[in-house]
Amino acid sequence: MKYMLIIAGPEVDQQDQMSPEDMGATMSAWNDYTQSLIEAGAFLSGEGLQPSATATTVRHTPGGDRVVSDGPFAETKEHVGGFYLLECANLDEALDWSKKMPIQEGNAIEVRPVMDYPEEYQEPETEKAAAS
Repeated sequence: MKYMLIIAGPEVDQQDQMSPEDMGATMSAWNDYTQSLIEAGAFLSGEGLQPSATATTVRHTPGGDRVVSDGPFAETKEHVGGFYLLECANLDEALDWSKKMPIQEGNAIEVRPVMDYPEEYQEPETEKAAAS
């Protein structure tokens, strides 16, 4: 089963607040974590995200219009900083991986199962062509 590990916490620009040595050590811990996921066969994808100030939100209004605005989708003190998409046997395995993540104090990891659609839903044609 697929699980998304959503990394959330206070929005800070770590690159501005860390020395190059500290940033190297932090990135090394993340690289080690990612490598352990790959070696275990659990890693499907994962990325860090740019700060929420770079976000653009598209809202579907009650009248059916789509309104585009700058900024994140919600006013919040926490932001989504990145994610991992994993293949795990069950929730317990996904939780074990989340507990090993080298997050900073004050951050959180939301572990959420990915929607599993019934087989009768067809794969979009563009995905079929890309897989060929």
